[in-house]
Amino acid sequence: MMRELKEKYKSKKTAIKKRLKEFRAVLNKTDKEIFSELCFCICTPQSRARTCGRAISALKESGVLYNGNEKEVKSGLKGVRFPNNKASYIVETRRMFTSGKGIKIKHRVDPDDILATRQWFAENVKGIGYKEASHFLRNIGLGKGLAILDVHILKNLIRHGVIKAVPKSLSRSKYLESEQKVRKFSEKIKIPMDELDILFWSNETGEIFK
Repeated sequence: MMRELKEKYKSKKTAIKKRLKEFRAVLNKTDKEIFSELCFCICTPQSRARTCGRAISALKESGVLYNGNEKEVKSGLKGVRFPNNKASYIVETRRMFTSGKGIKIKHRVDPDDILATRQWFAENVKGIGYKEASHFLRNIGLGKGLAILDVHILKNLIRHGVIKAVPKSLSRSKYLESEQKVRKFSEKIKIPMDELDILFWSNETGEIFK
């Protein structure tokens, strides 16, 4: 099984690295773009990534993501599960990061202390925890050394003997414990954690997305 994983990595390595390079470019974009990535991650729990991506893209294009009220945001979350809650989270998060000069979020992202940054977002942004905060940071190019423990990844971790079963809940301590196991596995097979995450996800979904 390990040999098969390494062969799949070899075949997808170029595409994976290209996608991570695209993520790293996001951090140089506007605060609005960074905010939209956070909104995407707010939407993803129990929803398909592609569906969330389409919804956020449409909300960005219409301007509703940046200016719309809760009802307008909700109407744009087509296909996204729990749209009432997620629209509320998006509007509240936008309010949190809005000053007189518009949306300002970059000051909350410290590339030199990713763990502290993740903790801040997980503890202060409604609708996200460690998984979504890790996902957000990865999508803006700061996911090196972080694990995004969603169902696709957890299934693969079980398959490769990294963990024994999908945890019933992922508290902060449980998340960090599982992440450390992924880190050791990553070092053992010599595939960087951010690349391993995309590899696992693409093996389950058949595509490299975000």
